[in-house]
Amino acid sequence: MVKVFFNNSCNICKAEINHYKKHSDGKVEWIDVTDNEEAQKITSKTYRDLLRRMHVIQDGRVIDGAESFLIIWKHVPKYNFLYKLFKIKPLFYLLNMFYEIAAFFLFIKNKHLLKDEKN
Repeated sequence: MVKVFFNNSCNICKAEINHYKKHSDGKVEWIDVTDNEEAQKITSKTYRDLLRRMHVIQDGRVIDGAESFLIIWKHVPKYNFLYKLFKIKPLFYLLNMFYEIAAFFLFIKNKHLLKDEKN
């Protein structure tokens, strides 16, 4: 089973993940990281790390960022073509750049969730 760790308090993240949930093949467990200490233990990541990037556990390995989308798309039949397309190195590089930019701005937008940390 693949485990996807996502920020459900981010409206954009929530909408996208809810869409994938509807179309996934049932081999994905969706885990909200918002104030979820268990998610931190499972992934060995800080709350900040989990809010900053999406994470996936597959075959016991924690994977983050754009590569996590490849794994999701592989398990969402409707989007399997994106997996096949973006696993090609030059296209994955572009996906990764886009993801990092988008993730940075979403993190800034949702940074208020780190209420106990100095921002």
